[in-house]
Formats: sequence, structure tokens, C-alpha cells
Amino acid sequence: MSPDSTLNCGRSYCIISLFAIFIVTTLPGCSQTTPPESDAASPKVQIALNWYPETEHGGFIAADAEGYYKQQGLDVEILPGDTNAPSLVISELAAGRIEFAVSDADNIVKARANDVPVVAILAPLQNTPRCIMVHEESGITRLEDLANVELAISEGRPFAQYLMLKLPLKNVTRVPYNGLVGEFMTKKSFAQQAFVFSEPFLAKEQGASPRALMVSEIGFNPYASVLVTTEKNILENPERVQRVVNAAWRGWKSYLDAPEKTNEAIGKMNSNMSAGALQYGADTMKDLCHSADGEPEFGMTQKRWVTLVEQIEEIGSMEKGAVRAEECFNDSFLKKAAAEFGKL
Repeated sequence: MSPDSTLNCGRSYCIISLFAIFIVTTLPGCSQTTPPESDAASPKVQIALNWYPETEHGGFIAADAEGYYKQQGLDVEILPGDTNAPSLVISELAAGRIEFAVSDADNIVKARANDVPVVAILAPLQNTPRCIMVHEESGITRLEDLANVELAISEGRPFAQYLMLKLPLKNVTRVPYNGLVGEFMTKKSFAQQAFVFSEPFLAKEQGASPRALMVSEIGFNPYASVLVTTEKNILENPERVQRVVNAAWRGWKSYLDAPEKTNEAIGKMNSNMSAGALQYGADTMKDLCHSADGEPEFGMTQKRWVTLVEQIEEIGSMEKGAVRAEECFNDSFLKKAAAEFGKL
């Protein structure tokens, strides 16, 4: 589900405060040089999700379900998110209460503009899942043709600001996005932001014929479901960071190849996700995870980060020069993971 809403996309969830569960503990006696599979106590590591557990977190959950964290000598706890999580995980990282979190590349850039030294270390979704959902009956087939509709959108988010800057939006009335598909179901002249593997499925289940217009088609395409840590953690615990990336890399490979076991685990963590919705999400997400030719799997390039920084500057969300693109990511851990496990 899109982590922009204050409600949960047509489902009733029990919201658990992240403040109550974000407690990072490192077991005594853990050494940074402890090798995987050693007899020493495994370091306790928490990875905070930026939303309720869903398919966009599949690889991180697969690493737990398949035992990859344990194989790396880690005791990992996945912390489910809620409606507050997209912004909260960044502040929790900044405060040092968690070591790892899941976020999106545009949030990382904005955090660094606010002097929060977070760093992307793995980018499973190479293409953003964000889309604008319209009715097929509307005849709208491109974002550039979006006209004569109500558009439910979170205007403060970078993708929305970029869309409003670049598109004519003729006779488009913008209304707040509430995370539900109910109004979409009752109005043919209604469009809304969505995640391509989420709201379109809900709309289809309820009898609509939605069409997803990808935001990436107008050039705004930040990495998504990014594994994030801090500069401090990289400096002080590089071996632990490497182990987490090793396991997460393998988890994403496993999830994309065979998601069934992990989808069962996600369903236990989030009982409001049906098996059908999870399978649809896993199938739809595969295309989003493909790297461009010549780019490393789940990797990142400075060119992509430079483009994103320039776009966030263009929409006025930060001052020009406030963020250096090369400081937003560190792909050295990913490259080592790919080299070690890529042939498995």
C-alpha cells in the first residue's frame, strides 16, 4: 500500500506504535569480528519497515524466512511499520534507536538535506511503483493526458510536486489522498495515486477496470524499498552492515524467484493481506526490480542519484547544492554480496 495515506487503503489495520517497539539491543560479548556461524552470541539487529509488511518488503522478510540472517550470524527482528513509519524510520535512524530501515530514495535525499546522515546500501526496487490510477473508460492512456478528473494526491510528496510541475493537468481538481479506493469505485471521472502492485488489485477485485500510469514515465524514478543505515553505523560496524546486506541480497533473489514461502510469512505478519493480493504483488513487482543493462542487481549508480537530487532541487524541496549525490549511497557492500552469492 502507498505509505502516504493516513488511512490504510481499504483495509482495517491495528496500528502499533513504532515508538513502543523500536528498541535496539546489542547482546553482550558480540564482537565485530565474529564470523558467521560462530558459537558466539549473535548480534541483535532490527530492520524497521516503512509500512505494514507487504510485498515491497518481500526480500527482507525472505531473508528471515529462509534463514539467511542466521547464516550470517545475525539475530534479526523485522519491525512492522504503520501510517507514521515513512517519516518515523528516518528520525529513529537519526536518533540511533535502530540500525537499519527501509525507505525510498527521495526520502533519503530530503533527510540528508536536513543534515540527517542516512545512506542507501541496497536498492531492490530499481523502478518506483508509484502510479496514477485511472479508469480505462476515461480514455486516458498517458500522464500527459490527465484531464477533466478529480485527482486524489499527497501534494507534499516529491513525486506529486514533480508531476504537478511537469504536467498541464487541464481541468484537474486536486483533492487529498486518503488511501482508500472507495471514491474511485463510485466515480468514473476520478483518479488517484497508487502503488502499481496494490490499489489496482483492490479496484479490480471490486469490479473496476483500472489503468496504472507509471510516474516513472515522466522521468521521476527514485529507487524504492531501499535498505538504509547511517554513516555512523557504516564507520563503526562495517562487518555487521556487510552481513545484513549479504542476507538481504540473497533474500531478494529468493523472493523474486519463488515468493510463496515468504508470502505466507508476510500473511502472518499482516493478516489483512490475502494470498491473492500477495501473489499479485510479487508478480507485478518483478519488472520493477530489473536493473538497467550494465547496472548491478539491486545496485545503484551515481547518475541516478544525481538526477534525483536535481529533481528535488527543481521542485523547490531543498536548496541547490544542499546534498551531494555521491554521499546518498554506498554500494560497496552490495558489490561484495553479489560477488560472493551471485552464482548460488
